[in-house]
Amino acid sequence: MFKPEVHLPTWITNWFPKAIWTIPNNRKEIFLTFDDGPIPKITPWVLDILNQENIKATFFCVGDNVAKYPELYQRILDEGHVVGNHTFNHVQGLKMSKSEFINNVNKARKFINSQLFRPPHGWLKRSQYKAISKQYKIVMWDVISVDYNPAISPKQCLQNVLEFTRSGSIITFHDSLKAEENLKYALPRAIKELKAKGFQFNKIEFEKVKQLYTDTQWGRFKQRTNQWKQKWA
Repeated sequence: MFKPEVHLPTWITNWFPKAIWTIPNNRKEIFLTFDDGPIPKITPWVLDILNQENIKATFFCVGDNVAKYPELYQRILDEGHVVGNHTFNHVQGLKMSKSEFINNVNKARKFINSQLFRPPHGWLKRSQYKAISKQYKIVMWDVISVDYNPAISPKQCLQNVLEFTRSGSIITFHDSLKAEENLKYALPRAIKELKAKGFQFNKIEFEKVKQLYTDTQWGRFKQRTNQWKQKWA
């Protein structure tokens, strides 16, 4: 079924070739992600569900929310989940210049220590995408529940997830107030039904690139090289 608001066709995802839309594997492993938190009324409930089901997930956090609720952000980390940058004010890239958008991402970076980034609504200008992809792993989605849309029913939200999830899927929910009704209905039911189908849940992690030298070591190396050149010039 063609349903672009839930599952984008390949010709669209190819527009951002370095972005991660799925994580292919042969283990029926899938990846739950949550956008827009942390929010006191919603995020603790999500964390409780994940804890009950023994699932680790990935939270793409809004920097301003992290600044307001640092203890809730710390709980996400303490419980073994992964976090990602979702800008500081949940800004839309298409409505901003490259420099304005990058500055907003960098502002969030002061509060969110992560190599992962997800643009709000998935909207980026090509110039923004190219700049951000040099610093972050841009993580999009394979399945979006559309839980944020009050026009769809909780049952339809659940069906969106069950209908399109496959091995390697990155599934997006929102720990936000506007998604509350759909989220609270669909998330626990989706987890149970997907587990019954043999799917395993995991968080999104990538190996960090190891630096050959730290900045300090590299500075000392250049200083000694210059001294050697001056000595033998």
